[in-house]
Amino acid sequence: MKEALLSAKEIVKTYPDRQEPILNRISIEIYQGDFTIIMGPSGAGKSTLLYALSGMDTLSSGKVLYRDQELGTLSEKRMASLRAREFGFVFQQTYLVSNLTLFENVAVAGYLEKGKTDKEVREQAESLLARMHVESAKDCLPAQASGGESQRAAIARAMVNRPGLLFVDEPTGALNRRNSEEVMELLTSLNREGQSILMVTHDVKAAIRGDRILYLEDGKILDEMPLPPFDAQIAKEREETVNTWLRSLSW
Repeated sequence: MKEALLSAKEIVKTYPDRQEPILNRISIEIYQGDFTIIMGPSGAGKSTLLYALSGMDTLSSGKVLYRDQELGTLSEKRMASLRAREFGFVFQQTYLVSNLTLFENVAVAGYLEKGKTDKEVREQAESLLARMHVESAKDCLPAQASGGESQRAAIARAMVNRPGLLFVDEPTGALNRRNSEEVMELLTSLNREGQSILMVTHDVKAAIRGDRILYLEDGKILDEMPLPPFDAQIAKEREETVNTWLRSLSW
């Protein structure tokens, strides 16, 4: 039986200017080692759900538990500590610090974990940038690097403290197809090594990398689709299967 890493119980998120909740009594579990995908039409609440599950957004009601610890009961200081220690974040926009090199952006995040020496942080940053194929651009500022290099550096930054769960929001949204494939190959590789990932995407080619797709519409999970481990040899057939399922949901 799979171990639930994170669970949401009847979570609701409302806004004063919206008549209907953006999240409407959602209950889900995210399992250890899974690559879980959230899909749905624009305005369905996908990113809102991601932020609610990571504790970056407050709930109107319901609760989120990470390793059986309820996020809503934590003080702001303890929540910040848990996020730095246990969560990694990758967004469509990289949010790299513009006046720091790619290496420095990764290394700075590494200092958030207490107890590391300067040598350990620098070695880990070097290793991750090499793993992400960014070593040739590590001394570039973000504006001097390509979109793909910047996004791969952002993944390295998210991974520097070995997070328990990686939250990923539309990582290929600003990239061309080649860079998108490289980013998704990296995320797939990390998951194969045991990294738990929760990703929002509208891109079917990205979504087929997951082993479970949740379909969100009007603030509710309407359906989910389990998938076997990703195999590049049958990616086209896998994409067709997912597209057929999405069409059945009026995607």
